Amino acid sequence: MKYIFVSGGVISGLGKGVTTAALAFLLKSRGYKVTTIKIDMYFNVDAGTLRPQEHGEVFVTHDGMETDEDLGHYERFLHENLYRENYITAGQIYQEVIRKERALEYDGATVDAIPHVTDEIIKRINLAGEVHNSEIVIAEFGGTVGEYKNGIFFEASRILKFKHPNDVLQVHVTYLPFLPHIGELKSKPAQASVHILNGMGIQPDIMIARSERVIDKKRLEKLALFCNIRPECIFPAPNLDTIYEVPLLFHETGHHLATTCLKLLGLRGNHHRNISAWQAMANRATKNWPKKIKIAMVGKYFGTGDFKLVDSYVSVVEALRHASWRLGVTPVLEWIDSEKIEKDGPDLLKAFDGIVVPQGWGSRGTEGKVQAARFSRENKIPYLGLCFGMQMAAIEFARNVLGLADANSTEANPKTKHPVIHIMPDQQKYLAKRQYGGTIRLGAWPCKIKSGTKLFEIYKKSLVTNERHRHRYEFNNKYKEKFEKAGMIISGTSPDGKLVEAIELRDHPFFIGTQFHPEYISRPLTPHPIFVSFLSAMV
Repeated sequence: MKYIFVSGGVISGLGKGVTTAALAFLLKSRGYKVTTIKIDMYFNVDAGTLRPQEHGEVFVTHDGMETDEDLGHYERFLHENLYRENYITAGQIYQEVIRKERALEYDGATVDAIPHVTDEIIKRINLAGEVHNSEIVIAEFGGTVGEYKNGIFFEASRILKFKHPNDVLQVHVTYLPFLPHIGELKSKPAQASVHILNGMGIQPDIMIARSERVIDKKRLEKLALFCNIRPECIFPAPNLDTIYEVPLLFHETGHHLATTCLKLLGLRGNHHRNISAWQAMANRATKNWPKKIKIAMVGKYFGTGDFKLVDSYVSVVEALRHASWRLGVTPVLEWIDSEKIEKDGPDLLKAFDGIVVPQGWGSRGTEGKVQAARFSRENKIPYLGLCFGMQMAAIEFARNVLGLADANSTEANPKTKHPVIHIMPDQQKYLAKRQYGGTIRLGAWPCKIKSGTKLFEIYKKSLVTNERHRHRYEFNNKYKEKFEKAGMIISGTSPDGKLVEAIELRDHPFFIGTQFHPEYISRPLTPHPIFVSFLSAMV
């Protein structure tokens, strides 16, 4: 196996994940078996218990691992499913080291950071490669160099390089800020982050130089000299219109990033694969289509201090974009805080062509989402409810169509007289023991689709599909008959019929709620049909 480690300097959010995904795509296009790993330095065992505002979206794999959002980028670029082995956290590593110590698996040795923790890190990296039968493993380090918590992971990569000098590459993503009052890009921050790496015994082989503007020859030469990196191994990465242009940038720039990596790893790099489908998709993605559609994203995980972030719903945003490029329209997304609807009313939704209510947890902001579902139903505005959004649509229907004024989810109101959404029976034992992490319904589960429904047409008359889940609460089957008699169609269930997976309204341009998350498996070359149908209804 060959290894490529991707680290970041100066600030987080530079695009290490997209760089990793783009490089994986390019190496795969050369015919190599490639897999990617995200390494988070947190002591959390997985991403499931992290606040979305702090860590962004939780991405769920087919086998039910709650991971960092970067795995979503990896899957979308590689166009394949990843597994729990593709996500590593400090919590997982230390938990396993302590388990082995308690089980006397170290034969009484003094357990230390080196070699025991570093060996466990290397073992986990190898495991991901073995599971995918990979020739090249690309591991992305979360955070930035110089953080106290990161050191042991960088040390593991140094040890691996020391033992296998011809099999390991260090790729460093850094930033050159543009100072308007001076009028130039500054290279000192990039130099500083490389010097920190040098102090850890690591010399980058390749640099990805991020910037708002194209880097000139003078700055590239300065970076090469002071960072001890050959000029042909420094790849400028200015801002682009879409992340899906990044592989094309690296493919077309100078010596080609993939070619350089393969050469440094001692691998043949002269067999190019056709990437015309990706190029065509990227061309559509960057086109300013004259037809514009306004979409309201009604959520509650936007705010962090004085700023609004979209990372909490990144897979939903990408799925909408994938569908829009397929249809040849420009999506105009606006973030609507559901608590603002509670305060000011739903009339602010009048200006939109469609409404999306994505995932969520807890009671905060639920009434605003319920109002959004009602506004959509009564005004015939296309509505897509994802997981929590389906549950809010069910609550709204129970209240305003069935006349069950107190209807609610027991998550929001445990004392509701009409719990149309309630906790799944096997979940109560976990909550009683405060076992929150990794215990909810996760991963891909089969959904039986009812023939003659809109969902049936969307899935091209397929009776069964597999979609990913992440939830602890579910539709209460005691109300199923009442819903169906009043016009709500149960269009998807588990194969045994015990769990409601999707609901829809017949006399409506588009009103669908899914307990599953179709956004997780939407990819730029294969947009998810639910999102294509949703946008088609808006058009």
